[in-house]
Amino acid sequence: MTAAADPALTTAGLPAPPAHAPRSVLATVHQAFLARAIYTVVELGVVDELAHGPRSCAELARVLGVTAEPLHQVVRGTASAGLLRSLGGTGSDEVFALTDTGEMLLPGHPSATRDLVLMMQGPTVLGCLEALPDRVRSGRTGPEVAHGRTWFENLRADAGLAASFDRMMVAIHGGEYGAVAAAYDLGWARTVVDVGGGTGGLTVALLEANAHLRGVVHDLPDVAARAERTLRRAGLAHRAEVSGGSFFDSVPRGADAYLLSYVLHDWTDDDCVRILRTVAAAMTTGARLLVVENVLPAGDDPHPGRTLDLLMATLTHGRERTEEEYRRLLARAGLRLRRVVPTASPVSVLEAVPGSDDQGA
Repeated sequence: MTAAADPALTTAGLPAPPAHAPRSVLATVHQAFLARAIYTVVELGVVDELAHGPRSCAELARVLGVTAEPLHQVVRGTASAGLLRSLGGTGSDEVFALTDTGEMLLPGHPSATRDLVLMMQGPTVLGCLEALPDRVRSGRTGPEVAHGRTWFENLRADAGLAASFDRMMVAIHGGEYGAVAAAYDLGWARTVVDVGGGTGGLTVALLEANAHLRGVVHDLPDVAARAERTLRRAGLAHRAEVSGGSFFDSVPRGADAYLLSYVLHDWTDDDCVRILRTVAAAMTTGARLLVVENVLPAGDDPHPGRTLDLLMATLTHGRERTEEEYRRLLARAGLRLRRVVPTASPVSVLEAVPGSDDQGA
């Protein structure tokens, strides 16, 4: 009997083979390899070397003390992301140059893209990402699982990490500062307190867009000191000051506008209410609270904030929220959401005032 005639070796009556994995899933999973390739060309110094001019992969391998063949594959893959371009050649003799986008990976570039890559793909965050299943199982954050302490404890313990984090925040949010300043009219206000304002990037953008405005950056003392340097470099020290302290305890009183930008998404609902109540206690008649955050659409519609929500789930006990979720948080703190102002960036400005929803506009 031939093999073809053996019923045990035929496909008749067997279930159909499984369908191929959807291309969208494959593409998403494969992005992890590209992200690691970008990290590798930064971490090994490839982009730094290419800043001096085009090089073949063989030349790069000799200078950097690495292996030419896998380097060529990594560099070729990175070129597919538009960071490098091929000038011709085959194998490890292929010559590559930096593109304008690739130059953003160089040290000191104002976009801070290098810090974004090294932080997000470096051991601190990558260890947290690898711990995501344990994060979900145990309820402990990725940093607690991977490093035995919270994300913010990590930053306080490592000055270099904190400095890189500050620069990374510029890479993530720097493009949003101008969009917020352009979208929300602060002509009615004279003073603004940026609560948890970090190194002061948003305060700088608002003061530059509103010549009449004075600002205060309120954050923990070590962070406030870094904000002071930012304000001084921007030439705004005469119109702004810093205040050191925790937003769980108190914030400066009597300002017209209070900002909470990229703060609430770091915290649980209960902690958010504590922060909001602290701010509400400092607000006087006519003051407004401006919450700058991603506002997720209801349902499963795509939004850039959904990826950031996964990052929050990994690193903190915080989350991105919908408009209704923000409305409820504000109400618990005695504040009323008055309107949501979209910007040209993914974030929106949620304007709130003291009171309850039944008080109307």
